[in-house]
Amino acid sequence: MAVNIPGLVSVIVFYVLILATGIWAARKSKQEEKKCSGDRSEVAMIGGRNIGTVVGILTTTDSTFIFLTTWVGGGFINGIAEIVYLPNRGVGWAQAPISYFLNLIFGGLFFAKPMRNNQYVTMMDPFQIKFGNLMTSLLIIPAVLGDIFWSAAILAALGATMAVILDIETYLSIILSSCVVITYTLLGGLYSVAYTDVMQMIFIIISLWLCVPFTIINPAVADIKYTMVNYLYQDPWIGKVEVNQICRWIDDLLYMTLGGIPWQVYFQRVLAASSASQAQKASYIAGVLCFTLSFPSIIIGAVAVSTDWNQTDYGLPTPNERQESSMILPIVLQYLCPVYISILGIGAIAAAVMSSADSSLLSASSMFARNIYKTIIRKTAAEKEVIWVMRTTVILCGAAATTLALVTNSIYGLWFLSSELVYAILFPQFVCVLFIPSTNTYGSAAGYLVGLTLRLLAGEPFLWIPPLIQYPGISFENGTYRQLFPFKTFTMLLSLLSIVVFSYLASFVFRRKLLPVRFDVFKITDKTQEFPATPEEQITLNDCNNHKLEPDKNHM
Repeated sequence: MAVNIPGLVSVIVFYVLILATGIWAARKSKQEEKKCSGDRSEVAMIGGRNIGTVVGILTTTDSTFIFLTTWVGGGFINGIAEIVYLPNRGVGWAQAPISYFLNLIFGGLFFAKPMRNNQYVTMMDPFQIKFGNLMTSLLIIPAVLGDIFWSAAILAALGATMAVILDIETYLSIILSSCVVITYTLLGGLYSVAYTDVMQMIFIIISLWLCVPFTIINPAVADIKYTMVNYLYQDPWIGKVEVNQICRWIDDLLYMTLGGIPWQVYFQRVLAASSASQAQKASYIAGVLCFTLSFPSIIIGAVAVSTDWNQTDYGLPTPNERQESSMILPIVLQYLCPVYISILGIGAIAAAVMSSADSSLLSASSMFARNIYKTIIRKTAAEKEVIWVMRTTVILCGAAATTLALVTNSIYGLWFLSSELVYAILFPQFVCVLFIPSTNTYGSAAGYLVGLTLRLLAGEPFLWIPPLIQYPGISFENGTYRQLFPFKTFTMLLSLLSIVVFSYLASFVFRRKLLPVRFDVFKITDKTQEFPATPEEQITLNDCNNHKLEPDKNHM
């Protein structure tokens, strides 16, 4: 198959438009920096808390929770179609629409308001204030790795997609996409990310919905209402959850719903909002939009199940038999749609990938520049220096993600494991730091150790890590062990319990002087551990009006 020249030209034109939008937004960012009397780095990280309601809704929908098949981005639109198409899965296992909806609703109800009212700049700020620099340094590891691995995974997926539709080398699309993303993220920070996300989201919605009718009316496609519950070319796409899989299904739903909350890409949007109520509103509406935006991918997956591939240029064996299920969406667009429609589809996929990658790069660089460099490594760093560190980190993280996308086949497994570590470690810590004021650094360290240890000992099939802890109901399938017990949620709950219990024990031991105060290495007996730090002792958490924070009354 020759290179698809019209498609390639269209993709290049689209990339130029995205880059131009990002550069225009960078100019707006510079204007905001000049107006800002507070921290210039806040403009790059959270847009000076001046992201409008419409932009906030669209970008929150696009970049909120980095989860397995749960972004309205590369993973979201490709992942749902793949799950629906797989013979042993189907729409019953496509939990992303439900979990993403609940995720955003819970985030808006419980977490957006306290985070925005305290005017934090990154998600790690409350950890740094309450648990100190050492624990923050440890807690930031799974968050940053998750961002890098996710960017790498979706860049690799884009490369494979363009290889299918455009017939170009995979590495070319990976390098081109990453260069575009790094450039506009580097220049404009959150402003470039937010405004390009709006453009990308509109393109995704229009393109995918235009593709759907053409796939349904293709002569090779049977009635998807019939194949929903009847076997034709493969198992019905409605899917089925076996009795012994119910606990695992619930575990995955909770993991994607709750574990998606403590991610910087979501709180970038929350903290950039002009007010707490605006952040909550954006989160609620985004939840509804996320559920709605899953429909095109579900339909495309159903179409793939209903297709007689022998009547198409793709031929036999089927995508599933060729182990190309992960690329089912671009395959459907390429072989069941007219050329001009498939070009729109590849544009939608490219837009989705870039909108996911830019948020991840900004997330990782913001946390490192603020919570590691400015607060730990070089406390006297000027704002300009912090911005340059942030930009350097964008380049380094982008280069790391691009390299991983080019050289490894296990990115998906690495990201999957890192996102589970966020659920097992960060979510219980996040709950404690915001809602359980009696917890302290000793409890945080204990919870971290318990969550990390139990999750690793449960094994990971993607990385060929055998389970040293075999929970009830474990099965052996296709050469790998699979835990049917809800071990993810069990691990998270034990981590949460450990934080609370060990915090109480440490406080009891030192306050009752069962151990000398000199052994209190985390100084929980100091007044600053009983009450929040004063504004002068806190990280500089000023907004663009240079408004000083008041002590957080919730921690008193």
